[in-house]
Amino acid sequence: MAQIPNLIDLVPDLLLRQRGHLSAWVPVCLAIGVGIYFSLSIEPGGGAYASLAALVVGLGAAALWLGERMRPLFLAALLIIIGVLAAGLRANMVAEPVLGFRYYGAIEGRVIKVDRSQSDKVRLTLDRVVLERTPDWRTPAKVRVTLHSKESYITPEPGMLIITTGHLSGPQGPVEPGGFDFQRMAWFQSLGAVGYTRVPVLTLAPAKQGQAGLMVERIRRAISQGVQERMSGDAGAFAAAIMTGDRSGMRREVLGQLRASNLAHLLAISGLHMGLLTGFVFGAMRFVLSLVPMVNLRWPIKKIAALVALVSASGYLALSGGNVATERAFIMVAVMLVAILFERRALTLRAVALAAVIVLLRRPEALTGPGFQMSFAATTALVAVFGALRYWDDSNVPAFLRPVLAVLISSFVAGAATAPVAAAHFNQIAHYGLLANMLTVPLMGILVMPAAVMAAVLYPLGLAWIGLAFMRWGILWILGVAEWVAGLDGALSHVVTPMGAVLPMFALGMLFLILWQGRLRYAGIGVALIGFVLWANTERPAVLISPSGGLVGVMGAEGRAMSKARGDGFASRNWLENDGDGPLAQAKAFGRVGFSGEKGMRRFEVDGQAFVNLTGKGAVTRLASECQVGVWVVTTAQSNGEGPCRMIDAVSLEKTGALAIYAQDDGLRLIGAKEQAGARLWNTD
Repeated sequence: MAQIPNLIDLVPDLLLRQRGHLSAWVPVCLAIGVGIYFSLSIEPGGGAYASLAALVVGLGAAALWLGERMRPLFLAALLIIIGVLAAGLRANMVAEPVLGFRYYGAIEGRVIKVDRSQSDKVRLTLDRVVLERTPDWRTPAKVRVTLHSKESYITPEPGMLIITTGHLSGPQGPVEPGGFDFQRMAWFQSLGAVGYTRVPVLTLAPAKQGQAGLMVERIRRAISQGVQERMSGDAGAFAAAIMTGDRSGMRREVLGQLRASNLAHLLAISGLHMGLLTGFVFGAMRFVLSLVPMVNLRWPIKKIAALVALVSASGYLALSGGNVATERAFIMVAVMLVAILFERRALTLRAVALAAVIVLLRRPEALTGPGFQMSFAATTALVAVFGALRYWDDSNVPAFLRPVLAVLISSFVAGAATAPVAAAHFNQIAHYGLLANMLTVPLMGILVMPAAVMAAVLYPLGLAWIGLAFMRWGILWILGVAEWVAGLDGALSHVVTPMGAVLPMFALGMLFLILWQGRLRYAGIGVALIGFVLWANTERPAVLISPSGGLVGVMGAEGRAMSKARGDGFASRNWLENDGDGPLAQAKAFGRVGFSGEKGMRRFEVDGQAFVNLTGKGAVTRLASECQVGVWVVTTAQSNGEGPCRMIDAVSLEKTGALAIYAQDDGLRLIGAKEQAGARLWNTD
């Protein structure tokens, strides 16, 4: 018993030794709180939030009263609760009506965004929505409509008031338990319905030039179209993407090559682009000012250059559309440039932590997305590694090789830090990514981004084509490298989607390794390795059933077999990718061993138990004969609930959502997507 006080004192003593290094843990604690909120199975009520707010006040008072030794523990708990409150507040603030039924009729609204769907169709996001026979209180604030019409009477642009006739429904939940939750993503975008139209879109009113809220979007579209008119083909689409964030012109084949070569990050306006742009503007402005003796001797040209670079970064952020990676990059650059203005050192883990705190408090939902995770993983690792190398004596390295070595180290570190996150979200690993980055990233900094700045500066003089011409040479090289690397044998491998605990464990382990001071930091490696062990032991469901019951996937020796060659393609693609099969065609999965029987009546077995999947017009008539003792019936029809079989029909699937079936020692275990997601704001009917 005498040892108990020592154990109780151990944690405060360890934290006390970290004095001066704890500020970097602030976003970690906030992120834990945000993660707790999104992992809840029930939405907290007003009483729960009031209790948490009171607890924040109590913990804050206790931290002040108990003194320095216990303060870190109470502040950590306080920050975790603030993370929960911030996420809950954000979720309630963005609440808008969600369409609770299938709608067909007139759709009227103002275009606020034009992009492309996965099937490469033009897609419009509308606000100020008006739906036929639908009261305002049931009408979503925003809807997204994909244009399937072969005729187009207009070219949609932001600000235009349009009308069409189409199908809409509320955003759908995961296609398998624990899978990607489109409902949640749509909720935080205030997107209350998605759908399509097969008829042309008509203009009710043209875009008004005075609509300030859409002015930036129109400028983005104008720049993107102008660049692609002057630089045709894939190079123009790439240039538009890195200058404005508009990827609508990128062909799917080219996107696949960039992903397979680990060069897709060059398309995302993130830290690389923001750093290259501001670095070039800062260096060029400082160089130009230094050539004027009267300015050089009388004015602080370094601070002037920093201020101009900050303005340039702000404009780039606005044109990019303001995604998480760009926002994080801007905050990092802004901190660095403001530090120059105040003559402070800026490139530290504290700057990364400040950027993370701002993003988490503004948009807590960003924590769950790959953009936030990959962006901060790369930045944290790079700052930590180059901070450790600050005192390394590189005098033995020839001067002309030092930039090459820096690029090599940064590419390796960023690639290693983001690889687990990318593999978990996108189910693939690019094995020659380091080679591809070595051959392209230097060119982005030396040629492509400076040429983009040149094009912007020369645009008022009508000479933007000069900068775009230089950009084209560099972009063609990048695209050529991507195509070559993607075509190499073994360039890409596919992995299973890990269980939910894997990425948090890996992140906490690596953060502990980087942020903790002292030998205990190496315990973080063990935590991260546990995450990888869990990943290696991730079990995929023996059977997956789509929310409609129209598609069933059965795991076999060859992989997952599909019950049909076409239909429910989104579910099929996600299942196969999560299995680690990659972008396997549904028709190929249909040809695998696993099913027998004819179209509309597919039979299979799992752990010795018989199943039959009844679909199509004949499903109802076949129910009576197929519903036998010991048989599982999966059907798109609505049964009357009678019969000796175990029934999974349209009615039960409406309650459970997509189903996963696991074969265990004690029998089959069924898990529903809605059960696992819980009763949250974004999925409550």
